[in-house]
Amino acid sequence: MASMEHPVFSLSTKPDNRTRRYEHNGNVIEIIPSGKGLATIHDKDILIYCISQLVAKMNQGQQPSRTVRLQAYDMLVATNRQTSGEGYRLMADALARLRGTTVRTNIQTGGIEETRIFGLIEEAKITRKTFDGRMLDLEITLSDWVYRSVISKNVLTLHRDYFRLRKPFERRMYELARKHCGVKDEWKIGLELLQKKCGSNSPLRVFRALVKKVCEHDADHGHFPDYAVTMDDDVILFRNRSGLKSKPDPVASAGDDAPYIDPETMHDAKTAAPGYDVYALYDEWVSWWHDMGKPELKSPAGAFLGFCKKRHERKPLR
Repeated sequence: MASMEHPVFSLSTKPDNRTRRYEHNGNVIEIIPSGKGLATIHDKDILIYCISQLVAKMNQGQQPSRTVRLQAYDMLVATNRQTSGEGYRLMADALARLRGTTVRTNIQTGGIEETRIFGLIEEAKITRKTFDGRMLDLEITLSDWVYRSVISKNVLTLHRDYFRLRKPFERRMYELARKHCGVKDEWKIGLELLQKKCGSNSPLRVFRALVKKVCEHDADHGHFPDYAVTMDDDVILFRNRSGLKSKPDPVASAGDDAPYIDPETMHDAKTAAPGYDVYALYDEWVSWWHDMGKPELKSPAGAFLGFCKKRHERKPLR
């Protein structure tokens, strides 16, 4: 959440070797590049993937480790990256920037405020390669600052279409909307404050044109995940697309005591049971849960997805 609120990552597509300092409401953050430049918002994909693995273990009742073991191919696919040799090379460069970028900040993580100087990851180790040199298995050790944020649950889910946003500026706008708007109907922010939170050094007129272009593209194609974005007199408005009431609230439709299923899991349910109305499946699952005497669920999301998969296996819809 701290990296969604504050401009930790560079939006540049070229090597960014500037030291940046950001202050807002008592929070101070300074980002110092290595020789390979600052970590970029596309490099952040690796952190997001690692964090998702830790959160998945926590949801299963396990204690996650600061060292995440993963398959490079799976990470490339999950983050919508190319799986060619170039894709592996770019990932290796991203790991180097994440390891080399130094952050100095007083931002709290896990309820603790202290001035800390750290890297975003502590170490990355390639444990297995193919005959042509491509990495297969990786071990990534997260910094204590990042790890503490995860185990303190200072994290938010992202729409998976976030990884389809290729422009760094659009990704940054989405992060801010996800952090500040969340599940609320709407959120407004002035152009100058948005520029500050994006960490952009462009002249205001250039930044204004960038925002306007994003808004126009979203009006034409609705490409922005979760939120519709518009601009009026240097005020940017994010409106929650779910606020349009195009679909019922699965929690409200099943009763207040029903297990909560987050929007990301509902999205995954569509993949687990293609062709099915996942909201109807949710109601069926809750009815079954009631009939079983409302047993305690270690992972409501996992239980619901399992229900959807079994339904699809028994009766696949074409």
